[in-house]
Amino acid sequence: MKNKIKNIYQNVHAKAPIVGKAASFATAAGVIGTNTLTYGIPLWLLGATKVATGSSVADKKVIKIAKHWINTNNLLIDSVLPKRDWRIDLPDDLEEDKQYLLISNHLSWVDTSIVQYISQDRLPLTRFFTKYNLIYIPFIGQAFYFLDFPMMKRHSKEEIAKNPSLKDRDILEAKRACELLKDKPFALLNYLEGTRFTPKKREAQNSPYKNLLKPKAGGISLAIQALGPQIDGILDMTIVYPDGSPSYTDLWKGNVKRLGVHVQHIDIPQELFDAIEEGDYNNDEAMKQTMYAWLDEVWKNKDEQISRMKADFENSPKSL
Repeated sequence: MKNKIKNIYQNVHAKAPIVGKAASFATAAGVIGTNTLTYGIPLWLLGATKVATGSSVADKKVIKIAKHWINTNNLLIDSVLPKRDWRIDLPDDLEEDKQYLLISNHLSWVDTSIVQYISQDRLPLTRFFTKYNLIYIPFIGQAFYFLDFPMMKRHSKEEIAKNPSLKDRDILEAKRACELLKDKPFALLNYLEGTRFTPKKREAQNSPYKNLLKPKAGGISLAIQALGPQIDGILDMTIVYPDGSPSYTDLWKGNVKRLGVHVQHIDIPQELFDAIEEGDYNNDEAMKQTMYAWLDEVWKNKDEQISRMKADFENSPKSL
């Protein structure tokens, strides 16, 4: 049945691209909207029960609903989009019951959907650092909270000047949220650039990398400090859109024809890992310098990886 639907949509895209894009987008919007409304209320009720009672049963149900929502989106990608040249390279030893830190470059709102797509049946449920204000978005914001996404409250310099106790509160809250993950599998995603890459931002930063903004170390250091030896590994994901960074609408219209994803294990020096876990990273300048030196090597390798992936697309024919 899935292949039959896939063939129908691909034929429409091939014969009447404008109609195909409209059909894919309408189908995706309808299914995702219905799914969100159908499961939003049960998720909210179970999430509220989890927060109020600490029920592990409610927690597992919330995760099950989230996985269903993600898997449905992935099924849409496989069924209603046109032929694509998506080159995905993942390690063979990934496991769904492990605890991973996942770092990545960041190009588009589509990135997170791609992470969810490649993770199905390979990685545990992905969480990522997000802004606390998102909690006010109906269904989605509360889902982040109920699923133990580390949510950051940012305070302005003016607010901190008036109330110095706010200085480290966002860090403490995020650390508390990370600690909620200790007893469950996770892939904790951190976009180290802190924002989506654009050539203009790269120039403004005077970034030393051709394809990347400068990395930030606060999020990954906080995760190491909170989760420590429970972490089973650090994964480095590189995403490339050879035809330019897409919008979320582009994804569901079928405009993301070419995509490259490379995931690999990376090692952090054990001495640095131990120092971050046991120390006060935010107030230790020597530790920060060591961390940024390590990240610089990771980012140089990623920069070269992006260039290779782009060249591979340009030097080989489109398999669409």
